[in-house]
Amino acid sequence: MALLEEVRADLAAAALPLALPDAEQARRELGQAVAQLDDYILPRYRSLDAPLLAVVGGSTGAGKSTLVNGLVGHPVTRSGAIRPTTRQPILLHHPSEAAWFEGQRVLPSLSRIRGYVTNSQVPASRAGAIPDPGAMSSLVLVADSAVPAGIAVLDAPDVDSISDDNRKLAAQLLAAADLWIFVTTANRYADAVPWKLLLNAASRDIMVAVVLDRVPPEAEAEVSEDLRNLLDREGLAAAQLFIIPEAMLDPLGMLPASTVLPLRSWLGELAADAAGRSDIARRTLNGTIRALAGRVAALAQALRDQQRAADNLEAAAVTSYRDAAGRILDSTKDGALLRGEVLARWQDFVGTGEFFRTLEQNVGRFRDRMGAFFRGEPAPAVRVEVAIETGLQAVIVDEAANAAEDTDQRWRTDPAGRQLLGSEDLSGTTPGFEERAAAEIRAWQEALMDLIRTEGQGKRTQARWLSFGINGLGAALMIVVFSMTAGLTGLEVGVAGGTAVVGQRLLEAVFGEDAVRRMAEKAREDLHARCQRLLQDERQKFLSRLPARDEASPGTLAAHAGSLARLADSA
Repeated sequence: MALLEEVRADLAAAALPLALPDAEQARRELGQAVAQLDDYILPRYRSLDAPLLAVVGGSTGAGKSTLVNGLVGHPVTRSGAIRPTTRQPILLHHPSEAAWFEGQRVLPSLSRIRGYVTNSQVPASRAGAIPDPGAMSSLVLVADSAVPAGIAVLDAPDVDSISDDNRKLAAQLLAAADLWIFVTTANRYADAVPWKLLLNAASRDIMVAVVLDRVPPEAEAEVSEDLRNLLDREGLAAAQLFIIPEAMLDPLGMLPASTVLPLRSWLGELAADAAGRSDIARRTLNGTIRALAGRVAALAQALRDQQRAADNLEAAAVTSYRDAAGRILDSTKDGALLRGEVLARWQDFVGTGEFFRTLEQNVGRFRDRMGAFFRGEPAPAVRVEVAIETGLQAVIVDEAANAAEDTDQRWRTDPAGRQLLGSEDLSGTTPGFEERAAAEIRAWQEALMDLIRTEGQGKRTQARWLSFGINGLGAALMIVVFSMTAGLTGLEVGVAGGTAVVGQRLLEAVFGEDAVRRMAEKAREDLHARCQRLLQDERQKFLSRLPARDEASPGTLAAHAGSLARLADSA
C-alpha cells in the first residue's frame, strides 16, 4: 500500500511542460495514471471485499441504458434517440451496500447525488436523472433491490460521444471498473474506438462481457462468429459473449425479459459467489497494477526527455553567454581596448616624447619627473578612466547583445524553446543593461584604486604613490591590464606598446615588478568576474523561462515501474 501511495504522490508531482513531440500524449497518460490510482487501484487495494463495480460502456446508440433497464426489470436510467442520452453516470446498487458508494471510496473526483426509483411505470424516455450538461462531474446513486448484492452496475456515457467531456468521463469510469459490460451492435462491433478500449481491457487482464445488441436473427451466426474471432485474435478469448436479438420495445421502452436473462443470470451468479468475486477483484487489480507499471516506465522516459530538452536549452544559453564573456576577456588581453579614444587620452596624459626619453634615465629621476607631472595634471588621468569606461562598456554591451541574439536563434530552432519564448523578442539586451555595465566598470575602477591604496600601505611606498597621485597610478594600472598587444598591428603596436611600457615602468618604480604583476592580474580577474556576473544576470531572461525541476526524477519513476511490476507478479 505504501508503494502505491508513493507512486501516486510522485506522479502527481511530475510535470511535462515543454512542447516535445509526444508531450501531449504523455500528459494525458500522466493524468490517467493518477486518476486510475485514485479511482480504482487505491480504493480496491484498501477494500478487496467491496462489491464489484460493473461498468456498462459502449458506442453511441448501442442501447446501453436500455440494457441496464432490462437488467433490473424496470426503467431506472433514461434512454432515447437524442444523443448523448447519458450525461450523468448512474450507479445502481443493492440498498444494503449503499455505504460502499456514498463516500469517496471510488471515483472520488465525482460528487454524489442520491437518486430514487419512485415509479417503475415511468417510461424509459423519462426515467432516471434529467440530462444535465452542467452536472457531468456528479455520480447519481440509485439503490434498487433488483440489483444483486455483491455487484453494482454503472451506466456510463458513450465512449465515442460527440461530447469531449462525455468521452473523457466514459474512459475514466471504465478505468475504475472491476469488470466491463461492453455493448455494441451488429453493424458497429468492428469500430475502432470501442476496440481501442477493449485492447486496454486486455492489457489489464480485466473480465469483459461483450453484449452484441440488436442482432437480426438471420445474421446472428455470422456476426457472432466474426466477433468471437476478433476477440480471440486480440487476446480477449476469455470474454463472455451475449447476443440480444433485434426486438420491439414495450410501451415503457423495455426489452423482452427473455433477451437479457442470460446476462442477468451471469451477473447474479457472480454476485452470489463471494470467492469468485474476490478472485475477479484481485485479478483485475493485479492486471491494472501491471499495466500501470508499463505506463509509469513510459512516463519516466517522457520525464527524461523533458529534462534533456531543458538541459539542451539551458546549455545553449550558458554557452552563448560564456563565449561572450570569453570574448570580453580576450579584448582586455590583446590590446584592443588601447585603440582609439583610450590611446588618445593616454597619449594626452603622458605625452609621446618627454616621457619616452625619461625611460632611458634612472628610476629616481623618472619618478621625480613623473610625480611632478601627475601632481600638476590630474584631469587627464580622469579622462583616461572615462575613455576606458566608455570603450569597455561598448564591448560588454555589444557582446551581451550578440549572446542574446545567438541564444534567441538557438531556442527558436527548438519546438520547446519556441514555446517558451512565444512572440517575445529577447535577441537584444534588457532595458538598463548599458547603465548597469557602466556602473560595474566604475565599481571595478574604484576597486582598482583600493588595490593601489592597499598595496601602498607600507611606509616606503606610501610617499611614492601619494606623490604620483591615485588617479595617475590608477590610469597607469588600467593601461597595464590592457597592455598585451597581440591584437594590434603596424604603428599601433609601437605606439600602444610604448605607452603601456611607460605605465608599467612608473608602477614598478613605486611598487616593484612583482607587485605590479600581481596587481594587474588581480585587477584583470576582478574585471572578468564582474563581466561574468553581468552576463549571468542577462542570461536569466532565458533561464527563468525554463520550468522548475520536477520533484519526481526519471530514475524514481523508473524504480517505481520495476516495483509495481514485481508487486503484480508476486500477487
